[in-house]
Amino acid sequence: MLLPSLVVMLLQLGRGCCGLPFYNGFYYDHVMNDKGNGNGNGEVHFNGVKLVVETPEDAIFTYRGANITLPCRYHYEPKLETPRKIRIKWSKLREDNTKERDVLVAIGLKHRSFGEFRGRVHLRQRGEQEASLVISDLRLQDYGKYRCEVIDGLEDESGIVELELRGVVFPYQPHHGRYRLNFHEAKKACEEQDAVIASFEQLFKSWEEGLDWCNAGWLLDGTVQYPISQPREPCGGKLAPGIRSYGERHKNLHYFDVFCFSSALKGRVYYLAHPEKLTLEEAKQACQDDGAVIAKVGQLYAAWKFFSLDRCDAGWLADGSIRYPIAFPRPNCGPPEPGVRSFGFPDKGKFGVYCYKLN
Repeated sequence: MLLPSLVVMLLQLGRGCCGLPFYNGFYYDHVMNDKGNGNGNGEVHFNGVKLVVETPEDAIFTYRGANITLPCRYHYEPKLETPRKIRIKWSKLREDNTKERDVLVAIGLKHRSFGEFRGRVHLRQRGEQEASLVISDLRLQDYGKYRCEVIDGLEDESGIVELELRGVVFPYQPHHGRYRLNFHEAKKACEEQDAVIASFEQLFKSWEEGLDWCNAGWLLDGTVQYPISQPREPCGGKLAPGIRSYGERHKNLHYFDVFCFSSALKGRVYYLAHPEKLTLEEAKQACQDDGAVIAKVGQLYAAWKFFSLDRCDAGWLADGSIRYPIAFPRPNCGPPEPGVRSFGFPDKGKFGVYCYKLN
């Protein structure tokens, strides 16, 4: 049959006479660029009309448990007389900016959310050309970069919104000692303490705020690093202050500590007033009798960071460690800097206890 050959010839002639790239049945003034122009705003030209997606250049900061809006708007240049039927798609990106998972897809007033975002996200469409995403009850895992895609027929343009949680980074090692966690065990250890494994950006910000720790720990990107504010011989020598790095390590075969990240709490941490000191099992029961549970390490750090919890009494935590938070340093309460003090994991003995109760 001659029909297919004729179609190909016509397309080739069309391409040659107009001098424009041919793509998916449309002629374009410029080559498609679905990653935007590098400043958070994307644009694409088609049929002489430019689709522009606008998102904020600066990161948005918030806390765990909050409700937050990720702004995204789009418009056409020149303005269209007849509205087009468009589809909105939000997705969460990996650290290397590749697509990780779908968050929400919407066409008109109909939308569908996915995975752990199901029931917690919806679009804010106060105007005809708004596609902002509202996330409710933010979780620790929600921080990161999100892509807002506006899809017009076969073509789309997008912008990036970065969401950051305000929180606290803390080093963690389990009860069986230093450098006993591979990467997967490290992630689990943080989650068991009401935290997540920290990113490099979170560790760097904590170092800027004064974090100094001489044990190397896993980070989210699979690297092993540690922050030094006061250079000394056992901690990388007398190099300038900074983040010391071992680079990427084998996630199954290599063992280190871990840096965890926690944010604001939905409840409160408190030192339980009790007439006697307690064993670990007695401490767990005492918290339950008070309508609470024994606190986790991440919860104690968050209470110290966000609520200035200050108590010069050592107490049990859920992992079997003994710690106490000092927001206002004073004699007989440890070093001169604020922080959470640790007595490690005693095999026996009686102490106080820190409990956690939901608001």
